Amino acid sequence: MNQPFYITTPIYYVNDVPHLGHAYTTIVADALARFHRMLGDDTRFLTGTDEHGQKIEEAAQKRGMTPHQLVDEVAPRFAEAWRTLGITNDDFIRTTEPRHKQIVAELWKRISSAGDLYLASYQGWYCVGCEAFYTESQLVKDANDAWICTTHKRPVSWVDKERSWFFRLSKFASPLIEHIERHPEFIQPEAYRNEVLSFLRSGLRDLSVSRTSFQWGIPVPEADPDGMSHVIYVWLDALTNYYSALCDQGVMAGPLVEKFWANAIHLIGKDILRFHAVYWPAFLLSAHLPLPKTILAHGWWTVRGEKISKSMPATRIDPLKLADGLGSVSHFGMPIGIDAMRYYLLREVPLGNDGDFTFESLFGRYNAELANDLGNLINRSLTLITKFAAEAPPAYDDRFHSDGTENPSFQLESIAVETCRSVARELEACAPSRALEHAWRFVGGANRFIDQTQPWAMARGKNPALGHTLWTLQASLWLIGRLVAPVLPATSAHLRGWLGDTGPLVWPDSSTGRVLVTAPALVATMPPAPLFPRLDEKAQATILARILPNDALAAPVTAPEIRSPPDRISEILSPSDRIAAPALAPPTSLISFDDFKRLELRAGRVLSAHAVPKAKKLLHLTIDLGEAAPRSIVAGIAEKYAPEALVGRQVLVVANLAPAEIRGIRSEGMILAAGDEAILGLSALDQDVPPGTRVR
Repeated sequence: MNQPFYITTPIYYVNDVPHLGHAYTTIVADALARFHRMLGDDTRFLTGTDEHGQKIEEAAQKRGMTPHQLVDEVAPRFAEAWRTLGITNDDFIRTTEPRHKQIVAELWKRISSAGDLYLASYQGWYCVGCEAFYTESQLVKDANDAWICTTHKRPVSWVDKERSWFFRLSKFASPLIEHIERHPEFIQPEAYRNEVLSFLRSGLRDLSVSRTSFQWGIPVPEADPDGMSHVIYVWLDALTNYYSALCDQGVMAGPLVEKFWANAIHLIGKDILRFHAVYWPAFLLSAHLPLPKTILAHGWWTVRGEKISKSMPATRIDPLKLADGLGSVSHFGMPIGIDAMRYYLLREVPLGNDGDFTFESLFGRYNAELANDLGNLINRSLTLITKFAAEAPPAYDDRFHSDGTENPSFQLESIAVETCRSVARELEACAPSRALEHAWRFVGGANRFIDQTQPWAMARGKNPALGHTLWTLQASLWLIGRLVAPVLPATSAHLRGWLGDTGPLVWPDSSTGRVLVTAPALVATMPPAPLFPRLDEKAQATILARILPNDALAAPVTAPEIRSPPDRISEILSPSDRIAAPALAPPTSLISFDDFKRLELRAGRVLSAHAVPKAKKLLHLTIDLGEAAPRSIVAGIAEKYAPEALVGRQVLVVANLAPAEIRGIRSEGMILAAGDEAILGLSALDQDVPPGTRVR
């Protein structure tokens, strides 16, 4: 393909050390960059650190350091963390670097030349944590009647009559609305695009873009007539990193700008959406510069329902300790621990949704999907291949591969082709959770292939198809080594090593309708130990001891033997919700088994969800039931679930309910939920299944 692909993470603020939220964003970007390199795309991946602003100046003063000493101490921790975690960024930018400062000053001059800057005085509520001013309508009051930032949950400060340069942000509301409506891909997912449009349509106020109350920042490159010393607003400074990292020697141009800027994807947390989707494009429009391709927002990670906070040590999961802990139980050490962490973070939550980290869900998903599904498949397959290869060398035989849909080898080839296409489609759409879901369907198909063909029985019976069966297993592992490579790079490398697969790591070509047949001739060897040993209680305790502070180990955490799914009711409801649940009423009447058989329950996946106008309890859902077209279903769950929290979830659907018209919307089924008058949770399965799967 050789298309330019440019992905950026937020540059992380260096008043802290890397935590799970930082790692999540960086790992998502890394997986997407790895995938595009496999496609042959000209790929560039940027991350870095944000090192100016009042927070840094105050933190340095508290530690008796200069701001420069502080950032020089902390910034390398981020760079080293990403190296340790195997992140493949092409560049790491610091906002204290001369190459960045020069471009920020040049951007300021362009905005000034456009007539979009003016001097005035400002007063208002300022959140040091956000480095942003807020109106009272954007804040909440606490029990002491103090205004609180809704993001940082801390009181804001009143800034009284500070002289400032202002940017004419109000001028850009209409151009931004027009651009977003013409380019729906500009803000993803859709829920965040709608949020930004609503903010823009409410009107914009001009933005203060300089400060005089502190000095740790890039100086404004033009004089204040009153002789005051200004530094550039930290967000105008920080946001420019995405562009400055491409520029040549202080010039806002160059071959990297030409190649990559129009393809830029900014991966960010939802808390900084307004800065990226409103302020940043407005600055660029003023400077007559092109806009990036996409602002891709993801949700927040909490830990056991609590926001990650320095004041709560148990919520601050160190990604390096987590990876080390998970790797401590594997023969292959930390690289496999890193893969396990990557898999959990990217599989657990569809990109865009909020996620809640719990050790139960981590250990459960590890045991069910990495140890049972993938690890078991690798061990079974390599054992069978190496055991029987001498008497039946693995070799493709067309007689046993293309003689109809009843042939397991032919069936697995069909699954392989569809998997390659669907995984690529989801990764190109920046949906790693769904990509992994599709990849694991092929893992499941390969496990079923072993059960169907029973190579051990074929060997006993001298079945002439044994060599082709072993080839099919070998080719399946070759394919899996590529399907999982963007998310599980160490796993892929080990697997390819055991297969003797030394070819270039490129995405498999499914354009001919065949994938497995493109696998090269391989000579498999046995691994010295399982990649992902199952985590029993002892192993879990070992991991926890490496990760959690001592005071957090008082309450032991264990996972069920087979994992309950991430969307089970116990993870949806808070403890208070569960305590308040009403006692179960007895069944009103008994039904016969024949009556039950008339009920057609099927697993579905929510594709979209929207509020029904003027109906506070209703949501309009479109649900994939594995049919030619998705179902339209109206559900009375709006008081419990935000629409964006449902997209990508599996639900149980009564599929043979007669259609009805509800508020002018056709409803073609019913989703199952727990609760009487109040909805307490949605019904769920203990693992993902294909849409349309019958429930009985």
